[in-house]
Amino acid sequence: MRLLEFFSTHSLLSSIQPSRPFSTFHARVYTTPSVPSLQQTFLSFLPRLQVRFASHATQGSANNGTRDPAGKRLGAKKSGGQFVIPGNIIFRQRGSKWFPGENCGMGRDHTIYALETGYVRYYLDPERHPKRRYIGIAFEKGDTLPSPTKAATKRRLGMVAVPRIEKDVALEGERSTGVNVKIVASKPDNSSKELLRPGYMYREANWEIGRAAERAGITVKEWNRKDRWVAWRKKLSKVRKIAQMKDLKSRGKGKAKAQN
Repeated sequence: MRLLEFFSTHSLLSSIQPSRPFSTFHARVYTTPSVPSLQQTFLSFLPRLQVRFASHATQGSANNGTRDPAGKRLGAKKSGGQFVIPGNIIFRQRGSKWFPGENCGMGRDHTIYALETGYVRYYLDPERHPKRRYIGIAFEKGDTLPSPTKAATKRRLGMVAVPRIEKDVALEGERSTGVNVKIVASKPDNSSKELLRPGYMYREANWEIGRAAERAGITVKEWNRKDRWVAWRKKLSKVRKIAQMKDLKSRGKGKAKAQN
């Protein structure tokens, strides 16, 4: 490249002829010889090359590696054997590396969360899939997952334990017959009833509110099956009457335009 630049500059200098030589030295430099020089003969054989130099340095690779976003906090949020309640996030991931097992669900961003109250279990289930890893919830701390396929499924029904009321059995009539038996429930003791805080009010049940008219002695006319569509017929006749009035108005406007 340097050789080509040297030859090109010298050939340009030799081709320039000044209009007025300032001195003998300048005349000797700028005058072209009659015999072609070695440089001109060498350049005549070379093809014309165009060299382009960049106007500024490229910036493509200058910004590589400068972006450093915050971490997404992926991974396990609850360890094996930890107590969870419904809605607790157990594992955050990108893609289904872990799958939801018993009493667990998966969100649209592959987040596994608890559906029941219990203890977290990380386990494999070769009967369902040979390679998948599952996360489940066990109800008891000593339970293991996966549960046997033919075993009874454990479920939480959300029932609350309430003490049973003992019943007194009174026999009516002779014991020999054993037919007439009346079961009378003993009334609960009001002394154990919790006192409510001041400002709290009871609300009547819906069936009690519905029977308010009956308790007040208000009677309602009996419903006649034949008159079940009376309201609908009245509404339909009203709609037809309004449409008829609009039709008459439009006809009157049309006659007035025709006369004009």
